[in-house]
Amino acid sequence: MIRLSIPLRQVLSRLSLPVLIAAAFGAMLLGKADALLIERARMALADLLSPVWAVAQEPVGAVRDLVRDAGQLWEMRGENARLREENDRLHRWQATALALEAENSMLRRQLAWIPDPAPNFFTSRVVADGGGTYARAVLLATASQTPARKGQVALDERGFVGRVTEVGSRSARVLLATDINSRIPVTLENSRARAIMVGNNAARPRLQHWPEGQVPREGDRVVTSAEAGAFPSGLPVGVVRWTESGAPEVELFARLDRLDIVRLFDFGLSGILPPEAVARPEPRQRR
Repeated sequence: MIRLSIPLRQVLSRLSLPVLIAAAFGAMLLGKADALLIERARMALADLLSPVWAVAQEPVGAVRDLVRDAGQLWEMRGENARLREENDRLHRWQATALALEAENSMLRRQLAWIPDPAPNFFTSRVVADGGGTYARAVLLATASQTPARKGQVALDERGFVGRVTEVGSRSARVLLATDINSRIPVTLENSRARAIMVGNNAARPRLQHWPEGQVPREGDRVVTSAEAGAFPSGLPVGVVRWTESGAPEVELFARLDRLDIVRLFDFGLSGILPPEAVARPEPRQRR
C-alpha cells in the first residue's frame, strides 16, 4: 500500500475541487462545441446499459404478472361462486316453470281452451330518433311488401316499446311508451289490478288510476291489459319503482335509449276508440 506524505495529501485535497470544477466546465464546453459527439456518447451509454435494464425488468415484470394472475384467480373464484348460485336458482325456477306449464296444460284441456292465433309480425330498423309531432318517437324504415299499419305494437327483445301512430309507403313512426301523449292500460301481475301507464317524457312512465286499496308495490311486474281492445294482454312492460317523492313509476324492460331494431306485431287491434266512434257535437240551430 502506497503511503503519501501529509504535505502531498494536503496539496491533493486542495486541488480536487478545482480539478472537478475544471472537468465540469470542460464537459460543458465540449457539449457546446460538439453536440453530435455528446449525443453519440449518450446513445452509446444507453446501448450499453439497455441489456442491463432489460435483465433487471424481467423479475419485476414476472412479479407484476404473478400478482395480476393471482388477482384474476381470486375474481374468478368469486365469479364461479356467483354463477353456481345463479345456476341453482335457475334450476329451481325451471322446475317451477315446468310444474306450472303442466298444470296450465291440464287446465286448458279441461276447459277446452282455444289459444289465440299467433300474430303476424315483421322486423324493422330504426332510422331516426325523435322529430315529428311527438317528443318521444322513432322513425322506422319499412319495406313495400310488409306495409305497416296504425295500431301495430312495437316490441324489442326485452319488452313493450310503443305503438305505430303514423305510416307512410316506406316508413312508420312509433310513439314510445315514455311520450307525454302515451296512455297504456296495464295490469299488475301480482295483484291483477288494472292501472294506466302515463308517459311524462322521462325515462320512467308513471302509474295512475289503480283501484282503491290495491296500491302498486315495489318490484311488481307490469304487463299490458286488454282493456278497451287497444293492446293484447300479457305483453311485458316493466317493473314498479317508487320515487323519493312517493310516486309509482315503471322501469321499462325495453331499452328505449338504445333502440336499433324492433318488431311490429299486428294483433288486429285498431285503437281504444276508432275515429268513427268519437262523438261530435251537433251544430246549434239559429233561432
